[in-house]
Amino acid sequence: MSLFLDAAWGKNTERAPIWIMRQAGRYLPEYRALKEKYSFWELCRTPELARLVTLQPIERFPLDAAILFQDIMTPLPPMGVDIDFRPGPVFENPIRSAAMVDTLRVPETGEIAPYVPEAIKLIRADSPVPLIGFGGAPLTLATYMIQGGGSKDYEEFRQFLRLEPQAAHKLLDKLTEVSIRYLKMQIEAGAQAIQLFDSWAGLHDTKTYAEFALPYNKRVFEALADLDIPRLYIAVNALHLYKEIETLPCEVVSIDWRAPIDVVRPQLGGKTVQGNLDPAVLLASKEIITREAERVLRSGLGGAHIFNLGHGIMKQTNPEHLAHLVETVQAFDRRRARESLGC
Repeated sequence: MSLFLDAAWGKNTERAPIWIMRQAGRYLPEYRALKEKYSFWELCRTPELARLVTLQPIERFPLDAAILFQDIMTPLPPMGVDIDFRPGPVFENPIRSAAMVDTLRVPETGEIAPYVPEAIKLIRADSPVPLIGFGGAPLTLATYMIQGGGSKDYEEFRQFLRLEPQAAHKLLDKLTEVSIRYLKMQIEAGAQAIQLFDSWAGLHDTKTYAEFALPYNKRVFEALADLDIPRLYIAVNALHLYKEIETLPCEVVSIDWRAPIDVVRPQLGGKTVQGNLDPAVLLASKEIITREAERVLRSGLGGAHIFNLGHGIMKQTNPEHLAHLVETVQAFDRRRARESLGC
């Protein structure tokens, strides 16, 4: 078994495995060269290109896991919505009524992005490290579908939850079923772990999260329970939600940079913790990167830890800085550090 999978299953490994959210993408010059030739959807929907982009960081850095190159929006077009990227996702006709929710399809598994399992098979044939599949959490997908795209406050979406709660639940139910089918398809094709991205969970208070996010996230994870893969979850800016998140049937919780791991870990019921370097640190000097990475590593000594950023790598990041981060993490001996601290 790999170091990443060992840690994901709860083993307190001698070295923290490392992978980076959005590690396949826009900070790499080789990715930008491809983007000059192909649109984002072409890269996602062409298995050979998705394979190429997924493996670009693995070929450049000695990372411990690969993550599939796709977007959380990938399974949505077969539901009957039009999405473009400019560069972020834009919905031509945002969902703004119960009648619009009723028109959405729940496609059969074979209709949901059939190019994805083909890409996974190609990646698995060539990847020296485990492959992480992923999807968007139902509430986060609904956020974009209702708002129509990115936003500072997501006011249309938050209003919809309050004015049309029954329609919101119906939408979330459809998204949950599509997500389950999509993620199972990834696992059957060869994905060795699954991460559920709940990027906008932190917008909500605990009551709203408990009503509109928690039960649907549980359904997704429960549907994957018998498939023998670790299940990972990330909710950004969600310190106030960890009491609810602790109840999710997943093995790993990825935390952002807003609190130290040793403060958050006791709230997560023994789950593996993933994170939590501030992505902005990679824009600083190598000396600062070393200092901050080692601070995160020391904070993670109390149990199983997968090193990662607290969210996606920034497009301005110098790849040499990521190489230095990987080297720093791999040089940190957790066993010796625990002994020096008397742990």
